[in-house]
Amino acid sequence: MHTVNAMSYQDFDFELDGQKALLEDIFPGFNVHDRVGVVVREAGGGTGASTLLMSALTRFYDFFRPDLGVEPGKQFIYPEFFVFHVGEQHMTHYWMDIWPPHKEVIVEDDPEQILEAINDRGITRLLVEDMEPLQPTFLRETLNAAKHRIVSALAYSPKGCVENSDVKITSCEAAEKCVKDSFKMSESLSNEVLEELFQRRESLTKNGRVIETYRRIEVANALNMLTHNTEPGPTTRSYFALLELEAEVEA
Repeated sequence: MHTVNAMSYQDFDFELDGQKALLEDIFPGFNVHDRVGVVVREAGGGTGASTLLMSALTRFYDFFRPDLGVEPGKQFIYPEFFVFHVGEQHMTHYWMDIWPPHKEVIVEDDPEQILEAINDRGITRLLVEDMEPLQPTFLRETLNAAKHRIVSALAYSPKGCVENSDVKITSCEAAEKCVKDSFKMSESLSNEVLEELFQRRESLTKNGRVIETYRRIEVANALNMLTHNTEPGPTTRSYFALLELEAEVEA
């Protein structure tokens, strides 16, 4: 729980459509049972959603703050926030309180498999990289389950700034230190990538604070923005083979 004593919800500023706002305005009805998922497709890309993640973390801890701690009778807990790494792990988010490690989910670059992983973790708030919505192939069961459960979605950019944004979140020094410590801990990041990531964070800094922007999107659009790959991969193709076999048996 790196963030518990280092920062608080009051350390973040929110704007919605240019007006001062709260996290609950961006994620209506945000509560202790919400499960946040960020889909990441490139090295260090998840940090483009770090102000949302870190502010939501502090809001989560507010629900438990009187009882938090490691002493007897106290509660040691992490929020159910997940990073979905498409294809391979793109960074380690340990210092951003994505913990235990099973919450860094590596998933096949196949829209069905990504959405299955999101469903399996019960995600209610979804963040996806900004792109034009495509027409991926899903099992209807998978798609319907997601639509019934996911409450709201945001588009983010790995660079921290999306076009046509309507959400702005200003971070704090302690949160940014967690982001940069995550960079340093991620052994998979080359020196060249690290340099670029640090430069990105610097470009987002104004008056000593990082500012990221997001765009609210319909959940249906978010599900069509999970990956650029619209073709089913080997696992999903095996599902279709089973369905075809069932149809042949029933014929």
